[in-house]
Amino acid sequence: MNFSTSLLLILAFAAANLPFLARRIFFVVRPKSGSKAFSWQLLELVVLFFVVGGIALLLEGKLGDVHKQNWEFYAVNAALFVVFAYPGFVYRYLWRRRGA
Repeated sequence: MNFSTSLLLILAFAAANLPFLARRIFFVVRPKSGSKAFSWQLLELVVLFFVVGGIALLLEGKLGDVHKQNWEFYAVNAALFVVFAYPGFVYRYLWRRRGA
């Protein structure tokens, strides 16, 4: 159980940063302007949150019964996912020089 938890946290951290590090929209479509708009990055962040949540649900199902959760659980997980995305946001918008 410890391995799957560690794997899930590493996967969530990587998935949260991907929208800010990848130049293509959903890793496929190259934007016409050359860089993705922030709205695309937010949409990718939400989609990846649900993908990681689905993987977590599958891992939990492999270990035993899936526990029913209330909205507080999902609110905390969404906040944690946004905190995990902070390094990618800093790299994309605050750390790199403009035009680089």
